[in-house]
Amino acid sequence: MEIRPFRGWRYTPGDISPFIAPPYDILDAADKAALLARSGNNIVAADLPHVPPKELGPAEKYEAAAALLARWKSTGVMRQDARPAVYVYEQSYTWAGKTYCRRAMLAGVRATDFGKDVIPHEHTFAGPKADRLKLTECTGMQLSPIFGFYNDPRGQVGEVLARAAGGAPAATATLAGVQEKLWVLDDPAALATLTAALKNEPVFIADGHHRYTTAMNYAKALRQAGAIDEDHETNFVMFALVARTDPGLLILPTHRLVAGLTREFTFAGLRAALGNSFEAQPIDAGKADLSDADAFLKPFGPAAMAVLDGKDVWALRLTDPAAMKAVAPNECDAWRALDVSILQELVIDRGLSAWKGADFTVTYTPDGRKAAAAVRSGEARLAFCLQGTPLSAVETIARAGATMPHKSTYFYPKLATGIVLKPIR
Repeated sequence: MEIRPFRGWRYTPGDISPFIAPPYDILDAADKAALLARSGNNIVAADLPHVPPKELGPAEKYEAAAALLARWKSTGVMRQDARPAVYVYEQSYTWAGKTYCRRAMLAGVRATDFGKDVIPHEHTFAGPKADRLKLTECTGMQLSPIFGFYNDPRGQVGEVLARAAGGAPAATATLAGVQEKLWVLDDPAALATLTAALKNEPVFIADGHHRYTTAMNYAKALRQAGAIDEDHETNFVMFALVARTDPGLLILPTHRLVAGLTREFTFAGLRAALGNSFEAQPIDAGKADLSDADAFLKPFGPAAMAVLDGKDVWALRLTDPAAMKAVAPNECDAWRALDVSILQELVIDRGLSAWKGADFTVTYTPDGRKAAAAVRSGEARLAFCLQGTPLSAVETIARAGATMPHKSTYFYPKLATGIVLKPIR
């Protein structure tokens, strides 16, 4: 990949907690209101002009977001760095009783078609891309980074970033219990080292496929129209780049909550529908601690999942791989071995088909305790708790040109929006 430093726009240095926000696509109107109650200058006012952002909103909403950003710039709410830089970005957090620190580098990455330099693992949909395109056109700014991971085989990038993070941070914040820190790295020699070290390494998109595709298509359209050349800043998309070996690069499982099954449904019926391809092992519900589903399920084997119906718990595991090959013959072996693939193809699509009512739904949560509570309260009829998708599987499937099933990965924690903004004009 080709990376490039940029002159970022940032909130006034210091504690910027009142001004940053979670990614736009996990927020609703109540979330937006709560963030704006902390500060009217919170980035959500510009980054989420239309709620929900699943389709294109009224033009005046995006124009208002652009006017707001312009006002922040002119009044000193935000200031632009004097020299091009990359930004060292750390997030410290606790999950399942363990503390982690994830270190990223915010930099521009040349937007290219998916393949050699930028590799996806998810499908994208037209509605969210239309919303992000209009916001980009109006603001001339990339407001939130794409989350990507890369290989740093000789550790050169890690050494440079660690040295930069040894000094006092330019900004700090706390968001949803996550400690955020930012350093500005504008030393020309260090930037040259980073550029050279990553020149032949691809970036794998962890999160932000819609925003990346939007930025790539926008730059391509402007080049084809003759409005920009290959060197223009629009060609470079802001990424938060994390080394794949970073100990804080945590992928949580995304558990499934199933509602809308008919009254006739029983787990015994589901087992019969699944046939001899699965084994089901009963678990003492009182010992089923799903606060860390990975740790709980690992002893049951790869791709084992827990099934909860409110009173009973079973460990369910595919024992006949041929069953997946029969229903997904065109997918690669790594895709067919994923618990999310097995669950969707064999259990939800086929195993539950006889009991799907008119109001059948599948919803998602990364929190195993919430999944268990949902079936106990009757909010869901079943919960399927999964193990986290291994990073190696994400990489293997992406390199094969395949895409992961919906909601296969939950890279935790989410990146904050508002830490740095990247201008493109």
